[in-house]
Amino acid sequence: MGNAIVKRILLVIPVLIGVSILAFSILHFIPGDPARVILGERATAEAVFELQEKLGLNKPLYVQYLSFMRNLVKGDLGKSIITNESVTIELFTAFATTLELSFLSMIIAVVVGIGAGTLAAVKQYSIFDNVSMVGALAGVSVPIFWLGLLMIWLFSLKLGWLPASGRLSVSFDIPRITNLILIDTLIAGDFAAFKDALQHLIMPSIALATIPMAIIARMTRSSMLEVMRQDYIRTARAKGLSENVVIFKHAIKNAFLPIITVIGLQIGLLLGGAVLTETVFSLPGLGRKMYLSIMARDYPMVQGGILVIAFFFVFVNLIVDIAYMYIDPRIKVE
Repeated sequence: MGNAIVKRILLVIPVLIGVSILAFSILHFIPGDPARVILGERATAEAVFELQEKLGLNKPLYVQYLSFMRNLVKGDLGKSIITNESVTIELFTAFATTLELSFLSMIIAVVVGIGAGTLAAVKQYSIFDNVSMVGALAGVSVPIFWLGLLMIWLFSLKLGWLPASGRLSVSFDIPRITNLILIDTLIAGDFAAFKDALQHLIMPSIALATIPMAIIARMTRSSMLEVMRQDYIRTARAKGLSENVVIFKHAIKNAFLPIITVIGLQIGLLLGGAVLTETVFSLPGLGRKMYLSIMARDYPMVQGGILVIAFFFVFVNLIVDIAYMYIDPRIKVE
């Protein structure tokens, strides 16, 4: 198993190189000039040329790419063209917001999705089964931005239960150690701030969780129904085992492999879905940062952000592969 994990880790290197080449090429083929964006439409050609020279944008593409890779090997993603700040620091701050949001969203999606899918399979064709599957279909179909705006209107503007945007109320001043607000508030021992930060995350987490929750619920139901028809399940029931033992000890464990696959994919996709959620709820996360950077043609920021997302996606898939080996001993590692 150790050799297989090492091989999977080594495969990350060519994947990230390929992603960097694609990202670098596509960005430079998109119409638009960062120098023109910075200086404005009324800037003279001479001023634009001088800024291009300063930023190195007038060099051949392969020279720019090799310079980017040399800095990357040193752990330096460069500086933002727009803010002139370190890309690594800005991405770390933004990624912490997205990671916190995605983590809470995934907890909601997994708990509710697996629970609803399991009950729907056990009570097939019941009212709960029909209602949960209609809800799952609605969860996939409803746009995140529309659901987010609806939640803000209802729970914030009308009922006043939850804050509409941001990560923390301005009345709290918490030292940023990890940039994960929930953890930083606990480190500071400020439980009032922790409660406030959690309230800020409830609506965006639920909005972001709707699609993966629906997909996990449907996959769980489908996988459970297939397992429940197997001979060993009938044998377990014939032995007089209780229904709870049959479901939770025998059925769910054998139905979990496809569910694990879906969960792993959804964790990676949450980073992409976070763009709309972070925009609607004004969260300074990686998705919003990437959107603004693309609009501003901030090449170093976009390239760094894409590499961070690609690395996270590959890392999640590595965890899923390792989980396969532990859940199902029949999977052989060569």
